[in-house]
Amino acid sequence: MLDELKDILGFKLIDTRNIDFSVVNLIVLVVALMMTGVILKFILKVITRKIPAEDKNKFVSVFQFFKYIVYLFVVMFTLHSSGVNMNVFLTASAALFVGIGLALQTFFQDIISGILMILDQSLHIGDIIEVDGKVGQVTEIRLRTTRAVTRNDRVMIIPNHKFMSETLFNWTQNNSTNRDQVSVGVAYGSDVRLVKKLLEDCVRETEGVLTDKEVIAIFEDFGDSALSFSVFFYVGNGMRTPRVQSEIRFKIEEAFRQHKISIPFPQSEVTIINRQNKA
Repeated sequence: MLDELKDILGFKLIDTRNIDFSVVNLIVLVVALMMTGVILKFILKVITRKIPAEDKNKFVSVFQFFKYIVYLFVVMFTLHSSGVNMNVFLTASAALFVGIGLALQTFFQDIISGILMILDQSLHIGDIIEVDGKVGQVTEIRLRTTRAVTRNDRVMIIPNHKFMSETLFNWTQNNSTNRDQVSVGVAYGSDVRLVKKLLEDCVRETEGVLTDKEVIAIFEDFGDSALSFSVFFYVGNGMRTPRVQSEIRFKIEEAFRQHKISIPFPQSEVTIINRQNKA
């Protein structure tokens, strides 16, 4: 009985110079694939345990791709351990793998960055971000790209690897409000206390400014031709900041005219020296 079992397990399914594959090798391969599947399911369950449902579906789809790669390596390792000479297949496909790797280098960078963003929750839909000097609100996070709508209603399609390799400003990472400012210069000799009061009053009267947050005007510096002030305030939606800032500037200009406070423009003194040649 044992001899018959040994004969069955040792039966050569493929018997060539480079490939020696028997029934026992097939059983080992099937068991290895089954164990790999169980381990991968456990890993997927652990990783996606705290991921939101909408992000979980994205991660599961890309995990399927990596699962096939893991299965491929398991098959190659098992066959090599079973006596199959894998060098023949690797040599024949080496050039192909190198070409595919170079072509997909940026693609995989984007995919891996997208996975990391999903896992660490560094970016969410609705966040207001600043990338390359452009401000936009995130509308969609995909595995390869992130989409954001700018203040002038244009769509930015951002490769995910930029979030890992470059500086990203997330305006709403800490909270949903944004702190902004408006700067202005007034002429030397102006009543600086009055200027401070007018700036703060103008901001508080502007629609879109959060009245429950601090509004403060700061005397920043003595400029070349003006006294520099900035007034800081909070808005509930950073995408509306340019409109709010514009309305504040309208109110400041009107208040300054009423109180005879001038906003100077840069001036330079030019001295002309007339030199006459003496005889």
